Parts: sequence; C-alpha cells; structure tokens
Amino acid sequence: MTVSIWQADGTQPVREVDVLIVGAGIVGTAAALFVKQGGREAVITEMRDVAQGASGRNAGFMITGLDAYYHHAVARYGHDVTREIYQLSQRTHQIWHGLIKAHNVRFNRIGSMLLAESESEADDLRAAYAAMIADGLSPVFHDRDPLGRGYFGAIEQPQDGAVQPVELAHAALKESGAGFIDNNELYGIEQAAGHVIVRTRKFTFHAQKVLLCTNAYSPYVHPYFVGKVIPNRAQVLATAPLDEPVLNTCGYSDYGYMYYRMDFDGRLIIGGGRKQNKPAERDTTDDRITTPVQAILDAYLRERFPDVTAPVERRWAGIMGFTADGLPLVGTLPDMPSVGFAVGFNGHGLAMGAGTAELAVAHLLTGAHPGSISADRDLERWAIAYLE
Repeated sequence: MTVSIWQADGTQPVREVDVLIVGAGIVGTAAALFVKQGGREAVITEMRDVAQGASGRNAGFMITGLDAYYHHAVARYGHDVTREIYQLSQRTHQIWHGLIKAHNVRFNRIGSMLLAESESEADDLRAAYAAMIADGLSPVFHDRDPLGRGYFGAIEQPQDGAVQPVELAHAALKESGAGFIDNNELYGIEQAAGHVIVRTRKFTFHAQKVLLCTNAYSPYVHPYFVGKVIPNRAQVLATAPLDEPVLNTCGYSDYGYMYYRMDFDGRLIIGGGRKQNKPAERDTTDDRITTPVQAILDAYLRERFPDVTAPVERRWAGIMGFTADGLPLVGTLPDMPSVGFAVGFNGHGLAMGAGTAELAVAHLLTGAHPGSISADRDLERWAIAYLE
C-alpha cells in the first residue's frame, strides 16, 4: 500500500525488534508461534487488523490436500511432490487442531465432500480416488450423490471440517505472545548492515529478521513478487439463519470453483462464481462484490438449494494470492537476505498455511530448505490454467 508524507513524515519513532512479521492473517499469526518456538521474539505489524484480509473473508474450510484433483496433481507435479504437499496440509491441520483445542475455537468436524457436477467430473473423481488409495490415503468414495442435490458422486474426507477462521487467527496470535501493531501500513523496506529497516506509518522498525506474510498484497511490498503472486478475488454470500441445516459437510464442486457449508449460527454460505468471470476477478485487490459473480451465486442457491427460502443476509469478497504453479512460495528476497516470505496460497491458506509458516520460519532463522515450495524452483514448470 502507499502512504503519503502527511500520514508519515519521516519522524516516526524507531523501534528495535528481533523478528518482524508483516501480516496478521492465519499465516502471519502462525509464523509468530514458530518464531517463539525457535527462541526468538516476534512483533507482527498489519495494515488493518487480525484476519481482516482473505483469512477472515473465506468460507472457513479446513480441507486436507491440494488445489487440484489428486491424480491431476500427480500428473502435474509427480508423486513425490504431491505426497509432500499433502503431508504439508496434514501438518497444517495438526497445528490448527492444537489451537482449536487450546483456545476453544469454533470448529465442526463434519468432513469435506468433493462433489461432481457432471458425469465427466465424476469420472475424474474415480481417478482421483484411485490415485489417493494408491498413495496410502483413506478417503471415502460415493458413487452416487450423497447430498441428494443433483450431484454425480463425491470423494469424502471425514477428517476435514469447518472452522471460524478469525477466531483461529486470534488464537494463534494469543498463543504466540507476539507484540501486535494494527492499522500500520508498510511503505518501505531495505536491507542495512546488520538489520532490516522497515518503514511504516507508525514506526520505523530496525529488525534482525523480517518475514513477509502478505500473500496477495506482496507485489505492493517488493517488486520481486510482481508476476509471481497474482491477486484474485473470491466472492461469497450468506443467507439469514435457517430453521434447519441443509448441509452437514463442507461441500465443493466444479473442480473446486463452487463451495458451500453451514455456519455456526445456521446460515448457508455459498462461494464461487469466479470461473465464469476470470478476467474481471484476476489481478485485482478491489474487494468489493460484483453483480456478475453474485448473480451466479444467487442462481446456484436457487438451483442446488431450492428448499432454502431465507433471504441473503450478507455478501462479501476477499483477495487471494495465486502463484503460477499452484504451490505456495517460501524463500528470502534476492536483494535482502534477512527478509523472508511465506506467500501465494492459491485460496488454500487453511489447508497449507500453518505448515508453510513453519517451514518459512525455519528457512529464515536457520537456513533450512523448505522443500518443493521453495521459491528457488522453476515457477513456470507447472504453470496452470487458472491464471489465464
């Protein structure tokens, strides 16, 4: 983001910090946990407040796995990388569950269902299921529609569930014991001798290490991310509370482009509509809703949930950060070796965020290699269609 000379005139007080984390979403707050475990002290600075970006604007799906059908991921990345990323997702959920239990975060272990909206998608489900079984995973396959809403089959992962993501981020922040500074836009960062200078609206930080957990907004922080992290808008609606729940799972279909669940107060949440509007939804940080996407969500509500008569109570949008190959990015800036990053979650921060943060902190503080999500990979090798 940009900051004017009226907002910050260069006389901000200097604040010495050990590890400065930029971004207070689920990844930044989780990273603070691992800074603490590494024996260091973290301060988080955020341009808004805790989980006010995509972390608090998603549907709250804790789904295990990748942003691809499993056999498609194997074809794209190979078995080794696919298994590694799936294990990263499992590690992420292990971390989340520790926080959920310790801080009474609202969570329903209702599983997830990847549902087919056509016979051809059902064929892909069968192939994905076979690939998962071959790799030692244990999903449940439904050859018919388990919801009775016109789908053609499903892969169920019973270990998954629905979480309140803002509560989860606050739990991670509390557990970390990190200092927190809100409403504090960053407008400059530079490597100095022995420390990093980070200029923000309230302070000029002198940090030993910096970790950027800025996801879709990373191109505003440093030009390195331009073309590597592409902002994409996601949109959602929520009905008024229903008298009875119409779902008892986290459902997603049309290759993940549509998704739906009940919230903790009985509302039906539906998200998606981006596939039909990719040019308008891509490369934007404007988080206002749009009529074309919301019209698709309204139509989906009528088509798949005709028994729901409650009015739509809320509509919102959030900005995701996509990478060219669909995997997160972990590394350090080429011109700033003391500045690390954990960004590019492709709409799956709840699936991979905490595990990625753990690897990013280890990489920044100890030099440990983050594996297949390392930014030193060939980002164009597995470039995929959703960036078109």
